[in-house]
Amino acid sequence: MDQNMDENMQDTTPENTDAPLDGSHWDVVVVGGGAGGLNAALVLARARRSVLVIDAGLPRNRFAAHMHGFLTRDGFPPGELLELGRAEVLGYGATIVEARATTVTGEAGDFEVVLDDGRAVHARRLVVATGLRDVLPELDGLAEQWGRGAVACPYCDGWEVRDRRIGVLASGPMSVHQAMLVRQWSADVTVVSSAVAEFDPEVRAGLAARGTKVIETDAAAVLEDADGVLTGLRLVDGSVVELDALFVGSRPTANDDLLEQLGAARTAGPMGEWVESDPTGRTSVPGVWVAGNSANPGALVIVAAAGGVMAATMINADLVADDTRLALAAVADAGTVTTAAAAA
Repeated sequence: MDQNMDENMQDTTPENTDAPLDGSHWDVVVVGGGAGGLNAALVLARARRSVLVIDAGLPRNRFAAHMHGFLTRDGFPPGELLELGRAEVLGYGATIVEARATTVTGEAGDFEVVLDDGRAVHARRLVVATGLRDVLPELDGLAEQWGRGAVACPYCDGWEVRDRRIGVLASGPMSVHQAMLVRQWSADVTVVSSAVAEFDPEVRAGLAARGTKVIETDAAAVLEDADGVLTGLRLVDGSVVELDALFVGSRPTANDDLLEQLGAARTAGPMGEWVESDPTGRTSVPGVWVAGNSANPGALVIVAAAGGVMAATMINADLVADDTRLALAAVADAGTVTTAAAAA
C-alpha cells in the first residue's frame, strides 16, 4: 500500500449516492463499475479529476465464484474484488451511483448522460465500460450450471478441471478453437454437437490425433446430481455422456447501446461485431473511450483492469491539453478587455 494512501483516503461509505447529481458536471463520467471502469476511475481520481461512476451492478462474471489469471488475486471472488475497488475509488474522492445510464448526447466537453431515474449528469469526457453479456445456447439445465460446471474460458477454469472428463458443446464458430485449447488440460475431452459434421476435415483429423472424442449428436439437457454438481449431458437420442465439466461457446453480445447512440464506428471480429478502439481505448467519437470487455470481448479481468488504466491516462492527458487551451483563451480574453479598457 502507498504509505500516503491512509492520509489521502477520505471516510467512505459503500456508495456515494447522497450527493445531488441532477444537472451536475464532472471531468469524467465512467459508465460501468467492473474492473475496467473502476480502474479508470481510480487513476483519474488520483489525478484529481472529478469522477462519477454509474454502475448498474451486473458484471459479466457475477455467475462465477472465483476469478483466475490475476496476479496476487488468483482464485479471488470477483464480487470481493469489486467491493475493494469501489472502496478505493471512493477513498480518492470519486462518486459512485447505483443506476443504469439510458441515453447519452452531446460532444467532447459537454456530454449529457441520463440515468434510468431521470436524473441527468454532464461530463467533459466519457469512459464506457458496460462490458458484454453471454447469450447461451438454448439447452435445458445450462443456465443453472453457468459459471459453475458449465464455463467458457479454459484460461479461467481449465486448471480447476484438469485431468477430468471435459465436454465441449460445439455451439458456434469459436468451438473448434475451444476444443483444441481444452485438450491442454485433460486427455479426456469429448466434443458434442451435430455441428461437428461441419468442421474442416483437417480440424477433425487434428482432434482425433490428440485423442479428442467427437459425438455428432445434439445435446438435449445438462445433467446434475442432487447437490447441483454437473454430471454430464443427455443427448437427443436418449444416451448420456458422463462429464465433470462442460465448456460452452456462448455468444458474447456487447452492452453498447450508449456507444451506438453516439455513432461510434464498429468492426467485425472473431467474437462478433464490436466498437472500434485504439490500444488506449479511444473510440471514433471524440472524447469517448472504452475499457474492459467494451474494448476487448476476450479480455480477462486483469486485462480489463489494465485497459481502464490506459484509458484513464490518455483521458487525463487529453483534459490537460483542454485545460491549457481554455487557460490560454482566458488570458487572451483578459488581455483584450484590458486593452479595451485602457483605450477607453
